[in-house]
Amino acid sequence: QVQLVESGGGLVQPGGSLTLSCAASGLSSRNYAIGWFRQAPGKEREVVACIYSRDGSTLYADSVKGRFTISRDNAKNTVNLQMNFLNAEDTAVYYCGVHPRGWGAWIKVAYGYEDWGEGKKVTVYS
Repeated sequence: QVQLVESGGGLVQPGGSLTLSCAASGLSSRNYAIGWFRQAPGKEREVVACIYSRDGSTLYADSVKGRFTISRDNAKNTVNLQMNFLNAEDTAVYYCGVHPRGWGAWIKVAYGYEDWGEGKKVTVYS
């Protein structure tokens, strides 16, 4: 059984930084993608960044390119999301999820991810 546990997040002022971590366990396949998504109140869950298990390929939403970095620590089975230069539009609940089909266009869509963490709130306030 796959389990994802997120940590990090919190409150930060505009221009600040935060790190989110996603610890994964129970993954039996070596072909999957880990995605970070976010959901603001009244909005749909949207992709933030994804990383591929096999070769570490990454994908970023245009809104976070150059500010966010997704990385993996294979020894700890964790995927991190370093978020810099945060602004009010980044305020949301952030979720990590596992997509079992590996790497492809489908990873940009929340539908298809089979397992999700509980989410961590990120609030950017001034």
